[in-house]
Amino acid sequence: MRRADPYQERASELCRAAGIDPDSRVGEGRGQPAWCLYRDAARKEKLAREAEAASAEIAMLRPQEARFKNAPLKVFGEHDAATIAQMRNCMAVGNVVSGVICADGHLGYAQPVGGVIAYEKQISISGVGFDIGCGNMAARLDVRFDDIRETVPTIIRDVAKVISFGIGRKNIEQVEHALFDDGDAWRESDMEAYRQKAAGQLGTVGSGNHYVDLMRDEAGFVWIGVHFGSRGLGHTSATRYLKAAGGKDGMNVPPAIVDEDSELGRRYIAAMQLAGRYAYAGREWVVDRVRRIIGGKVTDCVHTHHNYAWRETHDGKDLWVVRKGATPAFPGQRGFVGGSMGDDAVILEGVDSPEAKASLYSTVHGAGRLFGRNEAKRRFTREEMDRWLNARGVTLVGADLDESPMAYRRLPEVLARHAGTVKVLHTLRPFAVAMAGEGEFDPWKD
Repeated sequence: MRRADPYQERASELCRAAGIDPDSRVGEGRGQPAWCLYRDAARKEKLAREAEAASAEIAMLRPQEARFKNAPLKVFGEHDAATIAQMRNCMAVGNVVSGVICADGHLGYAQPVGGVIAYEKQISISGVGFDIGCGNMAARLDVRFDDIRETVPTIIRDVAKVISFGIGRKNIEQVEHALFDDGDAWRESDMEAYRQKAAGQLGTVGSGNHYVDLMRDEAGFVWIGVHFGSRGLGHTSATRYLKAAGGKDGMNVPPAIVDEDSELGRRYIAAMQLAGRYAYAGREWVVDRVRRIIGGKVTDCVHTHHNYAWRETHDGKDLWVVRKGATPAFPGQRGFVGGSMGDDAVILEGVDSPEAKASLYSTVHGAGRLFGRNEAKRRFTREEMDRWLNARGVTLVGADLDESPMAYRRLPEVLARHAGTVKVLHTLRPFAVAMAGEGEFDPWKD
């Protein structure tokens, strides 16, 4: 039995108010009920009410010190009211020095994706999120696209066979890594019980928007790009410490803040750093395993997290900067940012400027979603997605409509909103993409 849509009733009311029969059909082929066109408006109304309720709840919490109230918020691009309200609520709790919403931002769990907050002597568990250390890595090979053009379908099918995608997977190849011998790190994070399971999952990619991309640059060289995080280790760590801090799971909830020098804060920071090391190790293994399928040697590499908290100095202050779906971009620091499975990615570099400083030296981590996963599945068809990819010469293995390119903003437009803060070094055109297949749910994605 199909579950009722929670927004159908209000969306139908909005549809009738516009003089349209909610049950009439719109769109190509069989189309969809007209009320579906008003679903997003109904959803935004509900989110606005939730944000208002969260604001009232936050007002009942421990009062924020006067010097941290009304901290400056820098917003890049245009965002719906619910995203701005969620960020304002986050910044109303704790020792907040400043905040940023990047141009790819949208609603997230407890803090917007694309949201950056700097804290004094505190860290936000919910701000870092469940997929601790999620990030991007890109590596250039000394192999030219023209040399593998005819074997691309075989290569990407081999990638999908060798690399484990999907829910709760174990790696089909046992990976040895020094991280598992660091007893102090596992003990200090209180994650020793998860060590064996984490060892079996190292190098798995997951589902959702996690991927392995093959791309070519302006000179025709092949790049391998990957996007995923710390898998079950990070999710378990975040869940445990969020509960210990009294945090709530959900979209519009107060942030879970801990003091850096508290027992809970020290253990969480140790767990976050362990998960970050684990995420780095996983991405490095996947890139090298894909390289072995293609052949050649790595001639350049760009690698960073975008769900993490870094200790940084801004305006002479020692701060914790929590980035949820945002890429660090200090002057000279490079990052790899993907668009969608059918759009160009970039290697970019941070520059120094007043705008960059105001951004807490942060930039986008992707193009940013226009439509949620369920909405994308309602709006688009597999045929539309396939036409988009075929027109751009992309061979796809796996993926579902929720990752359709049409569900995302266009990356060049998003980057333009960050003008003067970053510069593009390379534009990478995808020619093959591997993702988890249709219907595979992954509880550990970001």
